[in-house]
Amino acid sequence: MEQRVIELFHESIEAKMQAGEYLAPLLCEASEMMVHSLLNGGKIITAGNGVSNAKSQILSANLCNRFERERPSLPAIALGTDVTALTAITNDYSFSEIFAKQIRALGQPGDCLVLISASGKPNNLIQAAAAAHERDMSVITLLGNKGGHIASVLEANDLEIRVPVESVTRVHEIHLLSIFCICDLIDQQLFGLEE
Repeated sequence: MEQRVIELFHESIEAKMQAGEYLAPLLCEASEMMVHSLLNGGKIITAGNGVSNAKSQILSANLCNRFERERPSLPAIALGTDVTALTAITNDYSFSEIFAKQIRALGQPGDCLVLISASGKPNNLIQAAAAAHERDMSVITLLGNKGGHIASVLEANDLEIRVPVESVTRVHEIHLLSIFCICDLIDQQLFGLEE
């Protein structure tokens, strides 16, 4: 069993090394889009389903609280954490509207929506992107290798980031590392290099 654990660590490292060079310019662009939004009075709104929802909460928490250093809080909110709103929307409308209705209520022109999905298939994220466009928001997606259906609704000012590996587990791991990279880059751009 210990050998299996070592193999899993090696697989994770190899996937990250394989994806790193490809993702670097995209993660830089994503951080620049978010910084632009923040500097112009916007906020970052995040969403995902299941494990991806947990990652969306991690991104929002690292912006709103802090990442690796003390700095002012940045306006960020993760959708999908209010069970009452989720169940009310699902009951009265449908599950595909759980994020879109919240974006229509909370999103403002200039805000940035970050959607996270290993498959890129969930209809509720597709509807969320459409709602963000209605509100004149930019959209950044963190997706898995195939990209799914979300890519088809993205517009010219949006950014699609696809992790170029097959394993869903590796995609989730690389998404988390990508989120940490974005947080680091945002801090550097807004507050300079830490001494």
